[in-house]
Amino acid sequence: MRRVVKTPFPSDPLITDPAMLGAAIRAGRTAQGLTSEEAAMTIGIAKQTLTDIEAGKPTVGWGTVFKVANNLGVSLFLAPASDRERIKVLIRKAAK
Repeated sequence: MRRVVKTPFPSDPLITDPAMLGAAIRAGRTAQGLTSEEAAMTIGIAKQTLTDIEAGKPTVGWGTVFKVANNLGVSLFLAPASDRERIKVLIRKAAK
């Protein structure tokens, strides 16, 4: 059995590219103690697809990315860009 090393969630809650979302998804998976094989099998996707998402490859379909994020406990929120800094502060405070 492989040991899963927890990966911390990105310190900045603002997701600006696929790599940042992939890092958050990897953190969600490792927080649950799942290997990529276990997570992929549980979600019902190929291990390579999960690996591509975690690596930030932009070629994976949005539906699959949302399915993976939801199954691994990663929440995504929308907010107006004008509220970005205020919301980042609130998220950081809530995470403490």
